[in-house]
Amino acid sequence: MRAELERRINQFEKKGGQVTEIPTGISGRDVLDNSPPARRLFLEPTVTRTQVPEVIAAIEARRKEKVTAKPKHKPRKQTTRKRKTIYDDFGEPLRTVWVDE
Repeated sequence: MRAELERRINQFEKKGGQVTEIPTGISGRDVLDNSPPARRLFLEPTVTRTQVPEVIAAIEARRKEKVTAKPKHKPRKQTTRKRKTIYDDFGEPLRTVWVDE
């Protein structure tokens, strides 16, 4: 895009055009154009700005409240697993299973 712009400026200058630099602070509106601007600028009263460190401190405080407000989980009761033998009707072992106690 930059190369295209440079090419167009060079073509304009070759045809006899002249690029003038506008000093900073000069309005972009045409002086001869008497139509009112589409939007009137700088009519609102000045607004005080919130300082960034105060905002960050407030956000961090809210975040810490949420972190500390979470209920602690009660530790689970440790369950022990024990091997249990299952017997048939005649007292013969069929299989072994693990049972939680």
